[in-house]
Amino acid sequence: MRGRNGIGAVLCAAAAAAGLGGAPQALAQAVDGPKVDWKLATWGKPRAFTAGVELLAKHVAERTGGKFTITIGYGTFGGEKEILDILSAGGLQMTMMCSSYHPDKHPGYTGLDLPFLPLPDLDTVWAVSEAYHAHPYIVQELAKWNAMAYTPNPLPQYEFIGKGKPPRTLVDFRGMRVRAIGGIGAAMKNLGAVPTSVPATEVYTSLERGTVDAVSFPSTYAHAAYKTHEVGSWYTTNLAPGTVACPTMINKNAWAQLPVQYQKLVGEFKPKVKEALKAGYAKADEKNLPLFKRKLTFVTYSEAELAEFRKAGARPVWDGWVAEMSAKGVPAKELLELILQSAAKAQKK
Repeated sequence: MRGRNGIGAVLCAAAAAAGLGGAPQALAQAVDGPKVDWKLATWGKPRAFTAGVELLAKHVAERTGGKFTITIGYGTFGGEKEILDILSAGGLQMTMMCSSYHPDKHPGYTGLDLPFLPLPDLDTVWAVSEAYHAHPYIVQELAKWNAMAYTPNPLPQYEFIGKGKPPRTLVDFRGMRVRAIGGIGAAMKNLGAVPTSVPATEVYTSLERGTVDAVSFPSTYAHAAYKTHEVGSWYTTNLAPGTVACPTMINKNAWAQLPVQYQKLVGEFKPKVKEALKAGYAKADEKNLPLFKRKLTFVTYSEAELAEFRKAGARPVWDGWVAEMSAKGVPAKELLELILQSAAKAQKK
């Protein structure tokens, strides 16, 4: 790897060289090089969340005439909670991962999972995540797993689908067993709910069997992807407690060994990953909302109730995270300020 932030320099240079605001013909040029086969792990099935990496795989294969391939495994290269370990050991060259599945492995990174951060849209989440990935502590923390961040994979705000009596007011969540990971779980706990971490691939069965009463997923796209609407009876439309960080990571050794011309191919595609995600989520909502309205009872909360939820679930959870992480040696206050400042900066553009 070329220095601590080598990937950032290469990716930025690649974007410029590829003409991502200039000559489009650069993108059509064939790229020659040796045969390289990478494996990228994710889970579930092809969906909006995976649209960016799917297009990346197509991009590098087309530009190299099939010499550089990225094979995507949907649960076939390991489960959600173990693929970071497999990446670290060199069994994968890339992986998508959600930090909330194994927060102890990278405690500083979980700052992006805090609830009610000022992240109103995917462009803001992307900008904040990029700034976070560049912070020296985060670079070092990920490097312990032989990993480096490639792109964020911004997720829409989470909402709940549940069975039984709809929670018409936020008080109705008290005692409810909810699948809510990361900071969202902490916010729901402050409402009196009982949060639990359930891998995405196990959510349908958990809700169907009554192991949990409600499950949270990003917007409609993930609920539809995991078919929770088929076993649920109600859907929250505007709870919006936050989202979780699920970046795409690259094995540092694999990146260092990748020919420079292939590094440029990977780097030039970063903006396309973001656009693919945004388009995928918008298309999913357009398709799924009418379906959900026919099947589920929609639950919408008043602004007064949401304000009380934010009061209980934002700053108190942030302060608790700062205290807990600081005790572990994480520069948590600095990282939280980075999130808030980069979010404000992104929204001014």
